[in-house]
Amino acid sequence: MVGILTEFGPGIWIADGPDVTAAAGFRYPTRMAVIRMSSGGLFVWSPTELTDAVRSEVDALGEVRFLIAPNSLHHVFLADWQRGYPDARVYASPGLREKRRDIRFDGDLGDRPAAEWAGDLDQVAMHGNRITTEIVFFHRASRTVLFTDLIQHFRPGWFKGWRALVARLDLMVAAEPSVPRKFRAAFTDRPAARTAIARVLAWPAEKVLIAHGEPVTEGGQALIRRAFRWLVDS
Repeated sequence: MVGILTEFGPGIWIADGPDVTAAAGFRYPTRMAVIRMSSGGLFVWSPTELTDAVRSEVDALGEVRFLIAPNSLHHVFLADWQRGYPDARVYASPGLREKRRDIRFDGDLGDRPAAEWAGDLDQVAMHGNRITTEIVFFHRASRTVLFTDLIQHFRPGWFKGWRALVARLDLMVAAEPSVPRKFRAAFTDRPAARTAIARVLAWPAEKVLIAHGEPVTEGGQALIRRAFRWLVDS
């Protein structure tokens, strides 16, 4: 039997969830990552739908201790996970507390990792964007950078009709993973964004995990640099 969780590197597993429909009927795939920390507990990034099968495989890896919403757009299944794992600590990205008052948040994500996972992960807040403030993570053991929405890569044919045209113009469908044009335009504080991406590029990344697109398994740092060339070189 093929499992739901796929090992992506030392101490990190990924799983794809159901598609979700966003504004204007755009359909997005979902993906989460489960990271086993050196303490043995689990760090769940961008949780997807919590089914019995998902729960069984996650529980086999360890105790869920942290539930992470990496930006204010990725929260659809968060309340279900909180009900399923009431002892786990739930962390909000900037703006999410106001958006989801039905969820009990135990902490806020910022520009530095919390002490509980600082030994395993680093993080940077991409400030200055009108759409959302995304927290970008780096898992040291697997040398993986985790992006949520700032880098996307949909396969040709994913969108139909006028949405396909919009997606192509927005660079959601491009030759390789890219920052959509709407997110580029939404950065109102480019110096802050440039400082943040410089920290990301300092990480010794080999892999890049994105929520909306196929994972990148090699050349991760170079890909991130190409994706943000419009910002770094401006």
